[in-house]
Amino acid sequence: MTDLTQQSAPTARPRRPMPLAWLGMVPFTLFAVLFLILPTMNIVVGAFQTPDGTPTFRNVLNLFQPSILSAYWISIRISVASALAGCLIGFAMAAAITLGGLPQWIRGPLLTFSGVASNFAGVPLAFAFLATLGRLGLVTVILKDWFGINIYGLGFNLLSFWGLTLVYLFFQIPLMILIITPALDGLKKEWREAAEILGASGPQYWRMVALPILLPSLLGTFALLFANAFGAVATAYALTGSSLSIVPIVLFAQIRGDVLQDPHLGYALAFGMIVVTGIANGIYVWLRARTERWTR
Repeated sequence: MTDLTQQSAPTARPRRPMPLAWLGMVPFTLFAVLFLILPTMNIVVGAFQTPDGTPTFRNVLNLFQPSILSAYWISIRISVASALAGCLIGFAMAAAITLGGLPQWIRGPLLTFSGVASNFAGVPLAFAFLATLGRLGLVTVILKDWFGINIYGLGFNLLSFWGLTLVYLFFQIPLMILIITPALDGLKKEWREAAEILGASGPQYWRMVALPILLPSLLGTFALLFANAFGAVATAYALTGSSLSIVPIVLFAQIRGDVLQDPHLGYALAFGMIVVTGIANGIYVWLRARTERWTR
């Protein structure tokens, strides 16, 4: 009888401890909340407030001033130019190491360098280009003394629209290589073999098979590179100072209070940047998901 009672009594389930793996998420989550989420929320709220905390839309409406619209237009043009050139050059280099038949030992060093160069920005990058292509830079002096070519006499200026675009390419091209290489690896050999069996030439395969498959990834990467250039501030400020009025530099001056001393207008500028980069990143995520359907 005792045995039957013991068998019929419900057994208490042991309490499962919380997996220790979750503890690994705590430092980064705390870091993201303190330095990303909360500051972003503060910027969004501040963009719709007066200095005394009264709700208003005036800060956002002030973004339509001619000087601020001009700064947004210059930033958009630089971002589009650097993203387009970065996509074209980066795609050519990635295709060369994945499909072009280059030696395998080139791929590893190129991807490693791309991982480093895609994060190389700010003051070090600006100084590197000034020391190379500035008015007294190494390449500038060599071209002038050895070959009689004065690039600044021909109209080149590192502290200009095209100069800043050229500097941005240093991290735009490696980023393109890192992102598009897996997509090129996902092109199956069977697709090309089937196209050749059906009589398609190389250009026809790329035009009718490969590029339609890669198009969402290419457009998504272009959007990501656009957002990457649009939000860059340290490189532009260290290189050009206030001589080129792009949005990050205008925002930096506004928050610091050098011009109008209206931080809430700065919040509105930052809010506009969040909207632009958010749309670009959203397009990238959506197109990236479409590409993965074909490359699985």
